[in-house]
Amino acid sequence: MRHWLPASTADNRVAPAPNLTGSALGAMVHRLGDDGFARSMLQELAPVLPAASWSVYRTGRQCRPTLFMSASHGIPDTTQDCWWAYLSGPYRTDRTWGEASVTAPGTRLCHLTASEVGGEHQARVYEAHGMAERVSIVKHEADGSVFAVNFYRHQHQKPFQDREISDFEGMAPVLLALTRKHIALAQRPGALTQGVEMTAASAPPSLSHSLPALRERLLRAHAGLTGRELDVCARLLQGMTQEGIACDLGLSLPTVKTYRNRAFSRLGIHFRNELFALALGTQRGA
Repeated sequence: MRHWLPASTADNRVAPAPNLTGSALGAMVHRLGDDGFARSMLQELAPVLPAASWSVYRTGRQCRPTLFMSASHGIPDTTQDCWWAYLSGPYRTDRTWGEASVTAPGTRLCHLTASEVGGEHQARVYEAHGMAERVSIVKHEADGSVFAVNFYRHQHQKPFQDREISDFEGMAPVLLALTRKHIALAQRPGALTQGVEMTAASAPPSLSHSLPALRERLLRAHAGLTGRELDVCARLLQGMTQEGIACDLGLSLPTVKTYRNRAFSRLGIHFRNELFALALGTQRGA
């Protein structure tokens, strides 16, 4: 994990972005305030920064977490599911923005891989949605909150190259300025879009994510589930991938898939979202 100051903001001026072509920059400016801005941003950046998804949000211990916008390019868009997973718990313990000693107000850049995130944050957000790497523009506000512009590489993509990260640093001031301007325009009365403002209050109903609580709910749904079937399904509800479950339980991947399939057959379901809905149903009936 690496945090650093972008050299181009050392004197608080927005430097030009030499690696953005005039047409790409013009397209971004043209879409400011438009509901197509988020998708357009990724498309225009792809030749320079080949990210498959991005998100813009504010978080912090003293503020209400808010997702302003997100989009994907070239893959199904699961960014809102990622945000809900983040709100399910990881945002409360997110330390990827740096230690308190380096979070004085100002703009910084961050680069990390999924393995550096660790814990439930890695399992529920990164592994569950195929994200492998992140570069971020991080604006530490005076009130202690963090405004973050995040670009994600997914597992099917090659790792970000040094040249791409260097180009990202050169573009960062312009990208930050464009993003904040778009949010301001989109939130004006009568704007074409009011933006995506998804807070903790707007997230879907959440589950208690402790393994014993999840196992108990699953047993309410079907008392015949075996211990290993409960182990696997409870971890699926935590957002873990089957590969992550295999590692966590010390099982082979085919064995994890067998337990999953047996459990789903007993429960009369076929997909993970059905498992989540079933567990929520047992929670409401508790």
